[in-house]
Amino acid sequence: MSSLQPLCGLSARSSLALAALGSLVLATLSGCGTLGPDYRRPAIPLPPGYSAAMPADAAPGVPDAWWSLFGDPALDRLEAEALAANQDLAAAAGRVEEARALLGLTRADRFPEVSAGLSGSRSRLSQQTSQLPPGFPLEFTRISASLDATYEFDFWGRFARATEAARAELLATEEGQRNVRLGVSASVATAYLDLLSLDRQLAIARETRTSREEAVRLQKLRYDGGTISELDLAQAQAELAATEAAVPALERALRQTEDALGVLLGRFGGAVERGSGSGTESGGETGLVSLTLPAVPGGLPSELLLRRPDVVAAEQGLVAANARIGQARAAYFPSFSLTGSLGQESTVLSELASSGAGVFSAALRLVQPIWNAGRTKRQVEGATARQHQALAAYLKAAQSAYADVEDALAARSTGTTEREALARQVEALARALHLSQLRYDAGESSYLEVLDAERGLFRAQLDATRARRDELAAAVSLFKALGGGWTGTGSSAEATPTAPPPVP
Repeated sequence: MSSLQPLCGLSARSSLALAALGSLVLATLSGCGTLGPDYRRPAIPLPPGYSAAMPADAAPGVPDAWWSLFGDPALDRLEAEALAANQDLAAAAGRVEEARALLGLTRADRFPEVSAGLSGSRSRLSQQTSQLPPGFPLEFTRISASLDATYEFDFWGRFARATEAARAELLATEEGQRNVRLGVSASVATAYLDLLSLDRQLAIARETRTSREEAVRLQKLRYDGGTISELDLAQAQAELAATEAAVPALERALRQTEDALGVLLGRFGGAVERGSGSGTESGGETGLVSLTLPAVPGGLPSELLLRRPDVVAAEQGLVAANARIGQARAAYFPSFSLTGSLGQESTVLSELASSGAGVFSAALRLVQPIWNAGRTKRQVEGATARQHQALAAYLKAAQSAYADVEDALAARSTGTTEREALARQVEALARALHLSQLRYDAGESSYLEVLDAERGLFRAQLDATRARRDELAAAVSLFKALGGGWTGTGSSAEATPTAPPPVP
């Protein structure tokens, strides 16, 4: 021990005194609590239900793969492909990994930092300025090996609050990944419905073009035979040209929709698979009509919205902002750190491991902020202001979610009525076209009557197809607005996430 005292500058009594002082500080401050407000979920005055009437006997749950309720295996395969290869999902997964790494970084601050060092040096002193006794060597070698440790006590919970905030940010990022997944699934389903709708519209346009080509051929024969005027022939030719112009526009929209869906699927172009009977040449209506319109889930409590990914992510952002207040407040209080070093030091490498070459040091450091021009106060104020912003963002997310469900329910409830009315219009206009053609052939009306009936039927057929697409797309919007699938009765205990457990 005596050989170590000159190196350490400590006697055995002073070493014991330092250890006792450290124990006293630990005992005194061990009861210090974590600073800052503990998180409490704010009350959200959600209405108990929705304005749209919903069936009470519908299934209470929806599967995670909610798109399977449409009953189209081709859609199921496209959804699986998108969830496996979509680049937005890949980026979201990368953000989760980054947030997980940042959480590990904050946790590391709560543990001692230990490092090892090995150094060697050779120095020479000036003979003119060293003032050393005669015969004392001017050159010397110093070799040392040490094990160093530093630890800062988290008496005020600064590190604990930082870990709590990082953990909440990780959860928010994970919910963001869920939200991206939900958005991708909804986009794939909507784009697929767009494809089927465009397939049917293109089939209608081509069928109409064929019928008008036949009408122009007949009108040309009649004109050549002198039974009609050139005006009737020109009118038939104009209607044919209008239909011919509609076909390439629909083909262009179809290709653009396929390309957009290909990006969602993680592809570089290529045709997109459809279900059976969805071809554009004939029978195209089967693709949309054969899809099952999912029933509106009954008995939906509004609290179900609090499990929606974007709402949960907003709440976790509030949790993180709340924890940052305590992290900022900890700067008002002193910090305590303990440093220590244990090693060997010698002038000769061969003697570095000898018993007389041991050295050590230990120090307890206390730093109390006194004045920093209000920096700490402003940091606390900034953290509090960010907490207020996060609270507003959370409440707005819940309000937006409620509005999304209301809009989707309205679209779902009115979509069927609109589609049925347009179907009746198509049926009536088809009958009107037939009757007007009979009247024209009998010489009882002009060709304008036939043309009006043809134009009306063409528009009504396209509108009916779009209405069917909108009816199905409203179901997609509803599932997206509700946050995807869920199980159980939809009670608040099952539908709402709990507050995060305390940080260990």
